[in-house]
Amino acid sequence: MTEGFLLEFTNNIIPVKKEVTAFLKKRLLYFIAAVILACGIMAFTDGVIMPGYAAKSAVKIAVFLIIPLLFARFFKETDLTSFLRFSKSGLKTALLLGAGIYLIITGGYFALSGIIDFSKIAGSLSENAGVTKENFLFVSLYISFANSLLEEFFFRGFVFHNAKNLSGRKFAYIFSAGAFSLYHTAMMLGWFSLPVFALALFGLFAGGIVFNRLNEKTGSVYTSWFVHMFANFGINTVGFILLK
Repeated sequence: MTEGFLLEFTNNIIPVKKEVTAFLKKRLLYFIAAVILACGIMAFTDGVIMPGYAAKSAVKIAVFLIIPLLFARFFKETDLTSFLRFSKSGLKTALLLGAGIYLIITGGYFALSGIIDFSKIAGSLSENAGVTKENFLFVSLYISFANSLLEEFFFRGFVFHNAKNLSGRKFAYIFSAGAFSLYHTAMMLGWFSLPVFALALFGLFAGGIVFNRLNEKTGSVYTSWFVHMFANFGINTVGFILLK
């Protein structure tokens, strides 16, 4: 079933010889495995080991940088640089969209705080992630600027860009956004009831689609990084309120 799935996507790229198609199939298979491995390591770290935030961040930096570098080491055609160029195109749109998302997140919290119990988030941040009142400022700044850029490099740069080159736009959009939403699963366990949890995952998937589209238009991950940054500003504002 996997072989047929891979063959379908590789055959949709260009009509290549059988031996070349087999190589592309193998490369795509290893690519999917590399992305799943990275997300799996982070899910295990978040959901099972649950170290302090500094240790978790160190693991994430290592995983989201080393796995793409190792993949590029074995498959020379892997692109890890073209999407890192800065582009002014779409910057204004990204900033306006980011500001809108910030207002939606913070406004949504105040609008739904009487309906949804957000108190579990504060407890989870303190007990599982080691985020406290004392280190919250540092953590929030790191999440907003550094962590968001790291995730954009991995999910929108390495994953989306190379998935599109390997198998086409449709698969790249779905696979990148799906990996991005599932990657957040372990860290959000216990935060919400099941329906709200499912809605949050859908929101992350939709956000991943939007981020991919922004970057595809500009050819740069910095476009989605600005939006991602503002989304984290909103989340951190809510976290600041919850931690009082």
